[in-house]
Amino acid sequence: MKKFIAFASVLALLTSCGGSSDKGELVGVKGKKWHPEKPYGMALVPGGAFIMGKSDDDLANVQDAPTKTVTVRSFYMDETEITNSEYRQFVEWVKDSITRVRLAILADEVGQTAGSGGKGGKTGSIGDFAFNDTDPAKMTPYDKYMYENYYSVGTDDDPYAGRKLNKKVKLIKETSKYPDEYYSEVMDTMYLPVAESFNGLRTIDVRKLKFRYSYMDIQAAAKAKVGKRSSFIKTEQVQIYPDTTVWIKDFAYSYNEPMHNDYFWHQAYGDYPVVGVSWKQSKAFCAWRTLNKNAYIKSKKKKKDLINTFRLPTEAEWEYAARGGLESGAFPWGGPYAKNDRGCFLANFKPNRGDYAADQALYTVEAKSYEPNGYNLYNMAGNVAEWTDSSYDAASYEYVSSMNPNVPDTKNMRKVVRGGSWKDVSYFLQVSTRDFEYADTARSYVGFRTVQDYMGTQVTGNTRK
Repeated sequence: MKKFIAFASVLALLTSCGGSSDKGELVGVKGKKWHPEKPYGMALVPGGAFIMGKSDDDLANVQDAPTKTVTVRSFYMDETEITNSEYRQFVEWVKDSITRVRLAILADEVGQTAGSGGKGGKTGSIGDFAFNDTDPAKMTPYDKYMYENYYSVGTDDDPYAGRKLNKKVKLIKETSKYPDEYYSEVMDTMYLPVAESFNGLRTIDVRKLKFRYSYMDIQAAAKAKVGKRSSFIKTEQVQIYPDTTVWIKDFAYSYNEPMHNDYFWHQAYGDYPVVGVSWKQSKAFCAWRTLNKNAYIKSKKKKKDLINTFRLPTEAEWEYAARGGLESGAFPWGGPYAKNDRGCFLANFKPNRGDYAADQALYTVEAKSYEPNGYNLYNMAGNVAEWTDSSYDAASYEYVSSMNPNVPDTKNMRKVVRGGSWKDVSYFLQVSTRDFEYADTARSYVGFRTVQDYMGTQVTGNTRK
């Protein structure tokens, strides 16, 4: 083995000396051309410095918004809050993936493999949904190596981790067209038991809709001592279906059953902001959105760079974006009033004591309502309050946990929410007003929007887009 390593080292030295085309100059590593794209549905927020915090007297005497100058880099931000329709895309993706995994596992257990029934989207048996990496003749050397060393043994958390699903065959939703009893068995496990159905309708068991993703705990890694670092790769598994009961729990003495029954799933509310989503679920959505886009780029095989991650905005980024380029305005539209010169409300909130509908909206409104601010962002005040990535500390901004697992950190569970909502008075709509909710809490008046770091613009010839 030592002789092989020595020979390989000498061979590498000889080839590097003879085959170089850089003429010995420092030319850098040649890479493929980079073609960044403007993310769909997002607006560019140009970076800059601003005075963060209250620009007028603290009339409420909250004393939690000390002013300071903050500089933020450029980033993209969703023009609107994430809507029910957009979040349903996430839910449907998770449901589809879980169903396919269960079908593949059962096909594996009963010894069925893909047959000829998968052509044209038609299936002949559960075998058409079997894992797509079981035929050694169709494997590349890399795929074979990965299968033998990783996929065949899986992990402790997921024994089927890394296995390739057959996504070319469409799932069958009509019970009369189920291909065999095995398929029926899997589909039955995805729904609530017959005893729990009502009005003759069986609904999906949303408790099974869990999304697992991994991330690196960079803050903990940075604080660790050199030489004593362990693995900082963390895995989260989150139930991703919104808590629709928040409409009842948040307002116990109101008749909100129709909102509980219809708000999330009915297409009439498709363009309304999603609510009932916790901070943890929002983070899971960001991870999925990144994964989904990168999976599409890989599938096209156009040698394009993968995108950088979608994430929640920091508190500073959110306030900077909400101001829309106005230095010291109280609201995103600048002025100190919540009405324009014609007496029309400029946001969706509770303008009068107990009169939620005075602004023509009893609850939320469509995400693209009212006029956008200077950065073309809608409803940065009112409609729903929005999660940020920052933890809340009344004494300072951008609070970050100590990441010490031996010390309980209740502060880190308190996450900053900004912007106010349909049930709040105008004070909470001000760009500098701070509030918080606990990370595992869902509310009928809290939603979110995502951001992505700005990495440049696409260049075509001499034109910059």
